[in-house]
Amino acid sequence: MGAELLDARPALALLVSATGAGLIMLIGYRARLRAWLAVGAAVLKFVIVWSMLPGVLAGQVYGLTLFEVLPGLALELRVDALGLFFALVSSTLWIPATIYALAYMRGRQGQRRFFSFFALCVATTVGIAFAENLLTLFVFYELLTVCTYPLVIHEGGLAARRAGRRYLIYTLSGGALILTGMVVVQHLAGTLSLSGTGILDSIDNHAALLAIFVLLVAGFGVKAAIMPLHSWLPAAMVAPVPVSALLHAVAVVKAGVFGLMRVVYNVFGVEHMRVLGFAGYLGLLAGFTILAASVIALRQHNLKRLLAWSTISQLSYIVLAISLLTPAATLAGIIHLANQAFAKITMFFAAGAIQRATGKTRIDELDGIGRQLPAVMASFTVAGLSFIGVPLLAGFITKWYLSLGALQAGSGGYMVVLALSGLLNAAYWLPILYRAWFKPPAGVAAAGNTSPLAGSAALSPMMLVPLLICAAYVLLLGVGAEAPAMPFVLAEAAVRLVFGLPGPAP
Repeated sequence: MGAELLDARPALALLVSATGAGLIMLIGYRARLRAWLAVGAAVLKFVIVWSMLPGVLAGQVYGLTLFEVLPGLALELRVDALGLFFALVSSTLWIPATIYALAYMRGRQGQRRFFSFFALCVATTVGIAFAENLLTLFVFYELLTVCTYPLVIHEGGLAARRAGRRYLIYTLSGGALILTGMVVVQHLAGTLSLSGTGILDSIDNHAALLAIFVLLVAGFGVKAAIMPLHSWLPAAMVAPVPVSALLHAVAVVKAGVFGLMRVVYNVFGVEHMRVLGFAGYLGLLAGFTILAASVIALRQHNLKRLLAWSTISQLSYIVLAISLLTPAATLAGIIHLANQAFAKITMFFAAGAIQRATGKTRIDELDGIGRQLPAVMASFTVAGLSFIGVPLLAGFITKWYLSLGALQAGSGGYMVVLALSGLLNAAYWLPILYRAWFKPPAGVAAAGNTSPLAGSAALSPMMLVPLLICAAYVLLLGVGAEAPAMPFVLAEAAVRLVFGLPGPAP
């Protein structure tokens, strides 16, 4: 690992989106100008984040101090392999998410407010990814809550207000737990820095360490939707589809599992966690969440709510990977940040396209939808098969390395959990695919309309193209996982950083 290099790009990555949000609110009253500002900020942010990739792969770390809050406590940014992975996934997805949202939200009220907060969310997400210490992580983590709340309640009405209230209660309570844990960490260790691999490794106060672990895991576990801290997520499905994609794929829930990674890998450290034995409890909780959320998903009739319960299950794949404390499992957890993100955003884009073209939101209304919207359902099919774990798709890569990680940890029982999860995924995705492709559309015979493209004309290319790109990436993350331009290479670098491995692969 090279010496930390002072660099302005971490701050510029935040500033681009924050400036774009401000300009949209101030002068984005014209739709065309608003669109250019939103997309331009997203593209520029991606370029800035991507420009740091060659250096990080070469072992370079970039850092910058923003300002000192209290003596010895500063808001600082630091870009290592793990943080850059999260930032690259978020900034990459932000481009298609913004383009899709521009088409989906066309003609709706409050677009200046919507796209301003939409841009602020990615700014805070990158702040989380690049946080050098727990204080910086906490500040941006809470700002993410503030920025997403107006989006959750954007549609207005009683249901939206109730969902927003529940979202705030859960996430702000989680923030309070994190703050309490931070204070104890500072008291015991005298630092909140995340630059090492275990700032608590010299502390032998078991009771205090357990308290810190519970506080931080519960705090970050809210946004990671670990059961029983999950109920805000299905309730938030009253938000517009682009917001659901933001919550499930790009920012919010990923911030939760990323926070858990920092707790285990940087606050406690892998070796200390093995000695303490706390991670085993986290693994049991993750295994329960994986299966319980999938069982509940089987009972859903609304497509977006099914997607929400699927997210709860899939996120705990990452939590399980974190708990196993092995290189292969850690690799699985990191790459699943990307694999789940691209597959889930594909599904939400597809659900939004179906709703926009046909008005259908229930699973039992999807008979023959594949004939009406073939490109949309082809993309949905790729994502669904990926979650099942079909080879050559992104989800298979996750399950392969997670299974290897479980064996490395001597926890082969979790392979049973993964097998059952795959079966449950098949049980709720395959019936949808059967309806879409093999059952005739409702009313087609009576109407005499057998056009395979019925309804496609209602969809803008700005909705279809992002959907197809994300679906293609789900395939590429499977068949081309180790290609130089793919996230897998950066994930390997992050694993070597966490475990101090000198070789080119974990």
